[in-house]
Amino acid sequence: MQKIAPCLWFDGKAEEATRFYTSVFSDSRIATTMHYTDAGPGPKGDVLAVTFEIEGQEFMALNGGPQFTFTPAISLFVHCGSQAEIDRYWAQLTEGGTPWQCGWLQDRFGVSWQIVPDVLGEMLRDPDAAKASRVMAAMMKMVKLDIAQLEAAYRG
Repeated sequence: MQKIAPCLWFDGKAEEATRFYTSVFSDSRIATTMHYTDAGPGPKGDVLAVTFEIEGQEFMALNGGPQFTFTPAISLFVHCGSQAEIDRYWAQLTEGGTPWQCGWLQDRFGVSWQIVPDVLGEMLRDPDAAKASRVMAAMMKMVKLDIAQLEAAYRG
């Protein structure tokens, strides 16, 4: 068990979201499901929380109610090694969701994700400021990130 695990607050959709996320990521699993008891606050037997793992990272999905919603102030950052991986995650996570600029999206449950090629960080950290600046300018014009375009900007 991890010392720290994110808890995602849903309004009755924790189980549905968990099934969706574990279908998107191949190295994932649902670990436990807890149900409300007579003590409430939800109806006895309804899903209270689901613990799940994606790529070795533990999460909890909680059916907490309508009091809180997700914002882009926190997002899940997905490291991608290829354009095919970016394309696959992008297609699945934007289904019913909203694509944003610079590799960000909001899925159909309101959770924000960043789908980012690992090579982007390497290019942005390049000591050659002109290369890094060209990559940043190219990225700012993109919605879904395109490795070939980023590499072309990097080369000048």
